[in-house]
Amino acid sequence: MNSNTQKFTLDDLSRLLDLPKRTIRYYIQQGLVDRPEGAKRGAFYVQRHLDQLLEIRKWQEAGLSLERIRELLAGPQGPLPPLRRRQPGEVEVWSHVLLRDGVELHIEPRQANLGPEQIRALTQGVMQLIDELTTPDEEE
Repeated sequence: MNSNTQKFTLDDLSRLLDLPKRTIRYYIQQGLVDRPEGAKRGAFYVQRHLDQLLEIRKWQEAGLSLERIRELLAGPQGPLPPLRRRQPGEVEVWSHVLLRDGVELHIEPRQANLGPEQIRALTQGVMQLIDELTTPDEEE
């Protein structure tokens, strides 16, 4: 390890990420984050650990479960997570948005890889397009 590599304590990581220490320990226990360098009271974390925690946060904010995040971290990385095949009996949560009478939008956020803000923007954009299509032109 490089002598100028920054070292973090568990408290440092917790403060930097606004994440409970217990959660960080759980991620380590689950194999999502590497064990700290050193041992016992001399244990410390480095940039790699911070990056792993940020990666977990990114996927959680995208709506992925810890199980799915574990699969992504173990497999090859691409620009988007590869979709997992849906299994019989699997429960999915869909967003159902009424845009106007007769027009509805159905979104499965995890498969669409959309966060809440992106879904809001999509909904507003589609509603605006519907208004434009149904408003008579004044030139006619």
